[in-house]
Amino acid sequence: MSYSWGMLVGSLRGALGLLFLACPAALWGADYVGSNVCRTCHPNVYSTFFRNPHYKSIASGREKPENTGCESCHGPGSDHVAAGGGKATIVAFSDLATEKVLDACLRCHSQTLSRANIRRSEHTQRDIVCNNCHSIHSSPAPKFLLARQQTDLCYGCHTSVRAQFSMPFKHRVNEGFMQCTDCHNPHGAFAPSWNMAARPRMVDQAEGNEEPCLKCHIDKRGPFVFEHAAVRVDGCETCHSPHGSTNARLLRRPVVFTLCLECHNGFGNFGRRADGIPNPSPTHNLADPRYQNCTTCHVRIHGSNANSFFFR
Repeated sequence: MSYSWGMLVGSLRGALGLLFLACPAALWGADYVGSNVCRTCHPNVYSTFFRNPHYKSIASGREKPENTGCESCHGPGSDHVAAGGGKATIVAFSDLATEKVLDACLRCHSQTLSRANIRRSEHTQRDIVCNNCHSIHSSPAPKFLLARQQTDLCYGCHTSVRAQFSMPFKHRVNEGFMQCTDCHNPHGAFAPSWNMAARPRMVDQAEGNEEPCLKCHIDKRGPFVFEHAAVRVDGCETCHSPHGSTNARLLRRPVVFTLCLECHNGFGNFGRRADGIPNPSPTHNLADPRYQNCTTCHVRIHGSNANSFFFR
């Protein structure tokens, strides 16, 4: 009985906390005054607000006051107006704790699937929240109210990735052919079905819980009659460096056979033919350059419908 009472008290406290966050001044007796009043002191913000996606809460004319315009995020503004401004009488995001910023945005943005995992995403765990990446009032980006262009925004923290995109062989992010969110979900991703369900760095999924690589490389999708376990189970990153590499085809090793020998090495029972993972034939002298490029013969290395050795 005491446990149930404790749960009830905890739930009540949580509900009151969300209410305070949703309309913090409501507990002080503040009233909603409408976004037109905000325009008096904040003309620079309001003059371009009609281009903001959040303006639809005003344009519809059907939303409740707590879900309309400026006060939907900053709370009722009567006390703020009466005091002549000041952060103490309004919700000022510059002074909010990171978890409170997240709570405020999720009050409206909690229903979409792309943000379903944001509370346990790596960004949130490192105290990176909405206003670190988004600029609600003055975004220079054409989409998503980003604080900067997407590549510059991501590179601000991921400097090592920026260096990888400058390598001789890379995905063309810097050229504008693609962008980070084509492969990554910055709001968090579900555990994948590849790589033994090890959670990658917010890597998004294609249809059928597949790797995002298959959105573009559709010829590698399959299903194949003869699957290559390294592709289907472990995933593309077993052999490829997705951001950039000094090796052709984004390979992790400069010579193909050294990459293949990471698995086909005969160690223990792993590489024996009985397990379906054959070792190189004794006739293959790997010191001979003819045998050092395995894909010269095993041309369908990602999977084949005709040959179990991926010859064709």
